[in-house]
Amino acid sequence: VQLQASGGGLVQAGGSLRLSCAASLRTFSAYGMGWFRQAPGKEREFVAGISRSGVSTNYADSVKGRFTISRDNAENTVYLQMNSLKPEDTAVYYCAANRVGVRIQANLYDYWGQGTQVTVSS
Repeated sequence: VQLQASGGGLVQAGGSLRLSCAASLRTFSAYGMGWFRQAPGKEREFVAGISRSGVSTNYADSVKGRFTISRDNAENTVYLQMNSLKPEDTAVYYCAANRVGVRIQANLYDYWGQGTQVTVSS
């Protein structure tokens, strides 16, 4: 199983990025998906989650109204659209898959991608 995250980069504050995560899961639609991030010296934190069908989503308070998670089950891909980026959004972003649904806890996820760096300059 592979989760390949991409789309990170360097952007100025107020800018936008779109992260993608391509999954090699045989039954992608059977997995809830999530995005987490980890800044230097900090613990990994939940950013956004989406249910297997894509109907339900959940966001960390720090990104509500700025980030949008979505998925395309036909393409086995989950996305994270990030708008109005702030320097405090700088982190390595990871996508993850779980067999249950929308979950905040990292330890409930079964598979993890390698991460993509997002750097927001002020």
